[in-house]
Amino acid sequence: MNKTLLKCTGAAALGGLLFGYDTVIINGAMLDLVRHFQLTPAVQGWTVSSALVGCLIGAILIGKPGDIFGSQRLLQLLAVLFFVSSTGCALAPSISVFILFRFIGGLAIGGSSVLCPVYISEISPPKHRGFLASTFQLAIVTGILLSLISNYLLLNTGVNNWRWMLFSGAIPAVIFFVMLFFIRKSPRWLVKKGRIEEARDNIKALSSGELDVEQTVEEIRESISLENAGKKVKLFKRPYRRIIIIGIFVGVFSQLTGIGVVFYYSAQIFSIAGFSPDTSVLQSVILGVTNLVFTVIAMSVIDKVGRKKLLLTGQLGMVTVLALFGYGLLSGNIRGYWLVVLLVSYIAFFASSMGVVIWVILSEMFPNIIRARGASLGSFANWATSATLNFLFPVVVGLFGSTLAQQQKGMSFAFIFLAALTLIGYFYIKRNLIETKGKTLERIEKEVIY
Repeated sequence: MNKTLLKCTGAAALGGLLFGYDTVIINGAMLDLVRHFQLTPAVQGWTVSSALVGCLIGAILIGKPGDIFGSQRLLQLLAVLFFVSSTGCALAPSISVFILFRFIGGLAIGGSSVLCPVYISEISPPKHRGFLASTFQLAIVTGILLSLISNYLLLNTGVNNWRWMLFSGAIPAVIFFVMLFFIRKSPRWLVKKGRIEEARDNIKALSSGELDVEQTVEEIRESISLENAGKKVKLFKRPYRRIIIIGIFVGVFSQLTGIGVVFYYSAQIFSIAGFSPDTSVLQSVILGVTNLVFTVIAMSVIDKVGRKKLLLTGQLGMVTVLALFGYGLLSGNIRGYWLVVLLVSYIAFFASSMGVVIWVILSEMFPNIIRARGASLGSFANWATSATLNFLFPVVVGLFGSTLAQQQKGMSFAFIFLAALTLIGYFYIKRNLIETKGKTLERIEKEVIY
């Protein structure tokens, strides 16, 4: 891999870092936000999920402008939205203004979740594509960890600490914007636009002469023709209906594990469990470190162990841990740092299974002609479920009352319910998902269709 390829990949992966950073930065600020704006549980839920609604809209709307203007310009626009969102949230005089700017940040997150991995895939030579594509997921979990560390470091900076936490996201946004001036345009986009000579130059620069340029250009043309044909296919008719439905449910069950609840509300969860604010935020950092470590482990073994086996092992582990956490809070038989151990174990199970496998599965399981649209539907289901669940969590906890004991009871039932949903997901995946490890895309297509 040459410097040009690594530079372009690094710049695009920074969009993944901002994805993780801006999504989770609200975690440490949440307790102070609730106090400062006197938030009801419903408004608190909407404060978190507004960004996820923005993600949904951003992911849906970014495709056509990306085709017209190319990844480079669109990603620069998203970098500006990241900056505007961080600054606006930090300066917000009211919760309505805060939610508006959080929604804008969600648009940027949703757009980057589509454009960045697609750009990396399009510029990568085949023999490096798997590794380079995985850098986006690695960047996301790194961004999550950095946001949690930032929250901890800024926790004791005064009554406006939450504003500094939220503003901190503006710094990587500026770096992202500047780096995008130095990346190469996607050869695939250039071929689409008829700029063949420029596409040839970029293929040479990105592959260090490893690829046959004319053959690569011809393969891109064939791929574009297949994509255009796929737009006419009806997804919910035979023979594609079953695999589309499975893809949607895989996206749904990945969020019904409760991963968003844990990462967005972990500081509040630890606080309700009886820990001080400082300790709660520090423990959230431990969750972020665990997430990063086990993501790297999963990336290193996914092609050896297999996708389905990792998923099923992780699902069973999460069922056990979520149920024990809920039972421990409800009965009082599991307390203190044992609750931290349970949540750390939960993150380890998620990161080493669903966290990495979900995006690999969605990119492999669909036939070539509908792959882009199928993966998009799976991602849409993932975001929609996340937005709904993270809106409802504080509402459900608040239904039991406002005292610490009542909140603990509400949270315990919420975790037991998530354990039940994760168990249902285990049986659904076991029955319906095929193993894609070591199989060509053509063989996978035959198995899922015929």
